[in-house]
Amino acid sequence: MTQMTARRLSLSPLLSRMRDRSSGLAAGLLGGALAAGLGLGSFAVLVMVLWISSPYPDSGPDGALHVAAALWLLAHGAELVRVDTLSGIPAPVGVTPLLLLALPVWLVRRAARDAVDTGDGDDEATAPMSARTAWAGVVLGYLAVGAGAACYAATGGALRPSWAWTVVCVPTVAVLAAGAGVWSAHGRPREPVDNALLVLPRGARRFLLGADGRERLGVAGRAAGAGAAVLFGGGAALVAVSSVWHLGAAREGFLQLTEGWSGRFAVLLLCVALVPNAAVWGAAYALGPGYALGAGHVVAPLSSDPAPLLPPFPLLAAVPEPGGGTAWNWAVGVVPLLAAATLGVFVARGASEAGDGGAWSRGRTVGGVVLAGVLCGVLMGVLAGWAGGPLGVSALARFGPVWWQVGGAVTVWAVGVGAPVALVVRAWRCRGSRGGWRVPAGGSAGGTAGGSVEGFGHGTFAGLSDSGDFHGSGDFRESGDSGRFGAFEGSDLYDFSPADHVGFVPPAGTAAPVLPAPPVLPAPPGPLAPPGSGPFGVPPVPATAPEPVEPVGPVGAPGHRDPLSPPDALDPVGPPSPMDPAGHGEPVWHGDVAREARWAALREAGEEGGTEGPEGPRGSGAGGAGR
Repeated sequence: MTQMTARRLSLSPLLSRMRDRSSGLAAGLLGGALAAGLGLGSFAVLVMVLWISSPYPDSGPDGALHVAAALWLLAHGAELVRVDTLSGIPAPVGVTPLLLLALPVWLVRRAARDAVDTGDGDDEATAPMSARTAWAGVVLGYLAVGAGAACYAATGGALRPSWAWTVVCVPTVAVLAAGAGVWSAHGRPREPVDNALLVLPRGARRFLLGADGRERLGVAGRAAGAGAAVLFGGGAALVAVSSVWHLGAAREGFLQLTEGWSGRFAVLLLCVALVPNAAVWGAAYALGPGYALGAGHVVAPLSSDPAPLLPPFPLLAAVPEPGGGTAWNWAVGVVPLLAAATLGVFVARGASEAGDGGAWSRGRTVGGVVLAGVLCGVLMGVLAGWAGGPLGVSALARFGPVWWQVGGAVTVWAVGVGAPVALVVRAWRCRGSRGGWRVPAGGSAGGTAGGSVEGFGHGTFAGLSDSGDFHGSGDFRESGDSGRFGAFEGSDLYDFSPADHVGFVPPAGTAAPVLPAPPVLPAPPGPLAPPGSGPFGVPPVPATAPEPVEPVGPVGAPGHRDPLSPPDALDPVGPPSPMDPAGHGEPVWHGDVAREARWAALREAGEEGGTEGPEGPRGSGAGGAGR
C-alpha cells in the first residue's frame, strides 16, 4: 500500500510537468503561426493595395496573392524564379531587399520572447526546458505556415520560389530569430554562447573561453559592431552623395519606368527597401573590392566598368562613370579608415578599462584588434552575401559585392589601421604607467599606482619620493628609479606619529639598523628642586624635607644588594605620580608615605602569623628607629 501510494505521488509531478510542457508547446506553436500570418498579411495588404490602384492590372486577385507569398519568401533570402520572360528562359531573382528581412526577423523574435514570458517557467529547474519548448513551438508553428505559403506560391504566378533556397533560408531565419528571442527573454545568459563556441577548434576555444577569453570576446564584439556601423553609415553616405551628384539621371530613370502614380509609388517603395543593400554596396566600394554589375563587370575605386545595358533604375544612376579612378574616387578610402580607427579606439578603451587584472598588454591589445577585425569581417561578409545576387541570366547573373572579398578587405583594414590606433590610444589612456594614473597588467608591487586614493574619509594621498619630499596630493609622480611612497593626510585620519615630525616610511624589505641602548644612569643625589620648577610648574607642598636618601648605584654594581627594592626602583626620575604629589624628584619607593605603608604591611603580616620571638621587639624597635 505504501509503495502504491508513493508511486502514485511520484507520477503526479510528472503529469503536471507534461501538462505544462504541452501548454508551453501549444503557446509556442500559436505564436509562431501568428508571426508567419502577420508577415504574410502585411505583404498581402501591400500588394493588394498596389494591385487595386494599378490602372492596368496583369492578373486578378489570385495573381496578386501569389506575388505576395513569393515576396514573403524573398524577404527570408529565398531565391525566386521569374517564368514569364521574353526569351522563355526562367530568370532567377536573388537580390533580397534587406529592409524586408527586418519584418520576419522582428515578428519571430517577438513571438519567441512572448512565448517564454507567458510560459510556466517560475521553477528554476524547469526554466531551461520551458525555453527549449517555447523555441521549438515557435519554430514549428512558423515553418508550418511557411511551408503552406511556399506551396501556394509554387502553384502559379509569375514569381515562383526555388525549393533549394526556400528549404535552407526560411528555417534558418526562423531558428536564429526564435533563438534570439528566447535568449533575450532569459536575460541573455552566457551558457548558450559558450555552447555554440564549442564547435570551434581546440585552440580557438581556449582563446575565446579561457580565463580572460570572455572579456576579450566582449570587447572585440563591441568593437566589431562599432566598426560595422561606421562602414554601413559611410556606405549610405556615399550612395546619398553620388545620388545627389547624379540627380538628373536618377530622376530620368524614375520617370521612364512607369507613368502612373501607383507604379511610381511601387518603384519608390522598392527603392526604399533596397537602401540597406545600396549602403552595403557603397561600403564594399569604399573598402576596395567594389561590386559587380553583371558578369565580368566590376565597379571599384581604381577602375569602374559597369555593364553597358543596365535597366533605368534610380539607384543604379549613382554608379560611377566608366573609366579609371580619380582623386574623388580614391577619397572614399576615408570610410574604411574611420571604421578601422573606431574599431581600434573601442578595443583600446576596453583594454585600458579592464577588470582587476589591470590594463592589457600590447600583445593582448593587438590580439583583441585581430579578433574584432575577424568578427567585423564576418558580419560585413554576411551582409554582402545577402545584399547581392542574380537578377537574370548571362550579363545579369552577378549583381552586388562578393562576400569573401568584402570580409577579407574588412579584416585587412581593421588589423592594418586598427592595431596602431589601438596601441596609441591605449598608451595615452594608460599614461599613468609613467605619470601616475593607471597600473598596466602584470605590474610589480613597486611600480606605479594610479588615481587618487579614496575611501578614507576626507583624506587625500600625497606622493613622497625616496628622500621623503612631497610631490602634491591626489596622485603619484615620477621621482626616481627606485619607487615611490606616500603618506595619508586628512581630517578624518588618525595620526600616531609626533605632531612635529613626519617620519619616513622605508620601502618594504629594508630594516633600520638597531642601535645599542644607552646605559641606565642612577638618579644623582642633590638638593631638592626649587619651588615651581617641577615638570608641570606645580610648586611643592610646604612640608618637612624628607631624610636624605643614599644614592642607588647601577644594577649589578659590587656591593649592591637591596632585597626590598623592585626592579623599577632604579628608573630615572620621571614626572610626579600619585605616590609623590609634591614632585621632589626622588624615587617613589623611598618616599615617607611609601615607607610607612611598607612597614605597616610587614607588621600586619607578622601579627597574622602569631609568632613573636625575641627578635620581634627588636624588629619593632628597628621599625621605630627607622621611622
